[in-house]
Amino acid sequence: MGLFPDFSNINSIGGLLAAAIRLLILAIFFRAILSWFVRDPYNPIVRVLDSITEPILQPLRQIIPRMGMMDLTPLVAIILLSVVASMVSGI
Repeated sequence: MGLFPDFSNINSIGGLLAAAIRLLILAIFFRAILSWFVRDPYNPIVRVLDSITEPILQPLRQIIPRMGMMDLTPLVAIILLSVVASMVSGI
């Protein structure tokens, strides 16, 4: 999987679901990048990214402890979602 989702197999339900999961992975990636900078919580882009990704990241934060100042939950979420997208794309 590259940086952008592959929509070539979108003609099946599994392909459509895999593409949606890959878009979610992209949103988590951008949210992680934005977290490195001072961000305005009222910015519409930040609010949309938070509302899309928080339901995935919050349960993982309860399981995965922080490593000092680093939050590894986006990385874990991306890995888990990539595995799920690969399994679903074959359906």
